[in-house]
Amino acid sequence: MRAREELAPFLRRLSVLGLLVAGLLVAGTIGFVLVEGVSVGYGLEWTLDTAVTTGSIPNPSSTGGQVLKIVIEVLGVGTLFYGLVTVTEFFVAGHLGDLLEHRRAQKMIDALTDHHIICGFGRVGRQVARDLRAANARYVVIDDNPENRELAAGVGVRFLEGQPADDEILLQAGIDRAQAVIACVDSDAENIFITLTAKEIRPDILVIARASVEDSEKKLKRAGADRVISPYKSSGSEMARLALHPQVGNAVDVSTEYRLEEIEITEGCQGVGKTVGDIRGGALVVGIRKSDGRLEPSPPADAVLRAGERLVALGTPRTLERLEHLFQPAGVGA
Repeated sequence: MRAREELAPFLRRLSVLGLLVAGLLVAGTIGFVLVEGVSVGYGLEWTLDTAVTTGSIPNPSSTGGQVLKIVIEVLGVGTLFYGLVTVTEFFVAGHLGDLLEHRRAQKMIDALTDHHIICGFGRVGRQVARDLRAANARYVVIDDNPENRELAAGVGVRFLEGQPADDEILLQAGIDRAQAVIACVDSDAENIFITLTAKEIRPDILVIARASVEDSEKKLKRAGADRVISPYKSSGSEMARLALHPQVGNAVDVSTEYRLEEIEITEGCQGVGKTVGDIRGGALVVGIRKSDGRLEPSPPADAVLRAGERLVALGTPRTLERLEHLFQPAGVGA
């Protein structure tokens, strides 16, 4: 879009140049026909010869013809310089390079399938891009901030500059072939518009939207968002959970009912020395991360839990809460 915007003034100046040349040829032809009494074809040839200062046709015999020739020569040279300046400025300013770069980027985007479209390249959008890149997932970023364009170019991100809620920009990003749209701009209202536009173009596409306030979560779901994430709400809940249970490392909500947690086994807690069969209860012990970082998946029921290891468990909040209390560090209140 920016390349087209930069190209538009150049095309307008070329259009003005074309009109000037056409006007000069018509005026010169009519002038020679009237002053010198020549045919229209010869008058056009005479005008072209004079405008480009070739000099292959003899000078006019009349004073009016000589004046007309001088005027055409001056205007012709001026028009020529105007055209040279326009073309030179286009190349020197790098507009051609930007246009070619835009076309190369668009060809790369057109070749993508099952990719993700990130709408917004602020702090949340950049983190989404980092995580997708770490997972070797393909994605395209849409943002209307030119500064973010430079930032994206520095890390090799496929970037489209424009309003993420525009139909045209989403189609350019390949929404018809995409796997998901991630609406994470700073404005909740903009995220709602992005969701509405994406669902209008492709009702079956997965839309994950960011919400800053609780009221926006309901509106985003009504707009068609499949998942709504509130970074502030999530971070607040995470901080409270870590304060209450510092032994719990990573936690992932698998669904509305189940969560996956990585619980540190600290020295002096109730679970040290017990076996997996003793502690699991209603939770599923997915694995044990050893002190050297090695993961032992699906440990047997007689596996002994030692301090310095981490227990990876899947369960409901109620069953996981039992494990959290069981591995509460000594001296920390439940």
